Amino acid sequence: MDASPDFPRQSRVPVFNMPGVVTLSIGLLLAIQAVREFLLPDTWDIRLVLDLALVPARWTLWFDPGRAAEVIRAAGDTGDPGLEAAREAFARYIVGEHALQPWTLVTYGLLHGSWMHVIFNSVWLAAFGAPVARRCGALRWCVLALAGTAAGGLLHILIDPLSAGPLVGASAGISALMAAAARFVFQPPVSGYGAPAWQVPPPRPAETIPELLRNRTAVSFLVIWLLTNLLFGLVSVPLVGENAAIAWDAHLGGFIAGFFLFPLVDPREPRRH
Repeated sequence: MDASPDFPRQSRVPVFNMPGVVTLSIGLLLAIQAVREFLLPDTWDIRLVLDLALVPARWTLWFDPGRAAEVIRAAGDTGDPGLEAAREAFARYIVGEHALQPWTLVTYGLLHGSWMHVIFNSVWLAAFGAPVARRCGALRWCVLALAGTAAGGLLHILIDPLSAGPLVGASAGISALMAAAARFVFQPPVSGYGAPAWQVPPPRPAETIPELLRNRTAVSFLVIWLLTNLLFGLVSVPLVGENAAIAWDAHLGGFIAGFFLFPLVDPREPRRH
């Protein structure tokens, strides 16, 4: 008699071992970049950026039109005569437009400045988005990512309200997922859990803040993340292969949102997979 346990029948191994929502999100970001690079004329691409990117000055001028002169003056203060004229012209366009475009608070996360930018973000999305999606499910994952994107955009507006430069990139939403993952992925394994060896134990509750602060691995991750973004903010370090500086404040806003909102979207009962 065969007394071995009945293991689940093994199906074909998937090409991408990620939750569907993560795979679809990465595919969408790459597809948008491909369409912009290879299909859209330059004028259409500029229009797309104007309609979807987040421009802090738009929000500032909507609530306080009297700061138009400050926006134009800030755009021309670059120290580069060749760049000042273009930036000032764009700032004057934003001033004349006088449109809030509230959807840009989240749609800026769909656009990227280059292939290097979107690939870099896709790698981090796969690494930290996957465990959050497996634990929370697609709907809660989307809520958390969108909340982080919006929070990052709002902090960017508050810190740099006169900027007429378009903000693009999914980094704020990814930072929210990184913070959410930090609440549970660094938990030490529990021995004697009681489940058979071939069964995956149900997810443990997310660590509280005091528990997290006692977890050396989690604390090390948080400190390294915060110091890295502080470095970006102090010296305006660009991404490797890029000319634009990293929007550290958007990263920070997304991270804070993900860290504190995760307990609200974390399922109360373990999910079965």
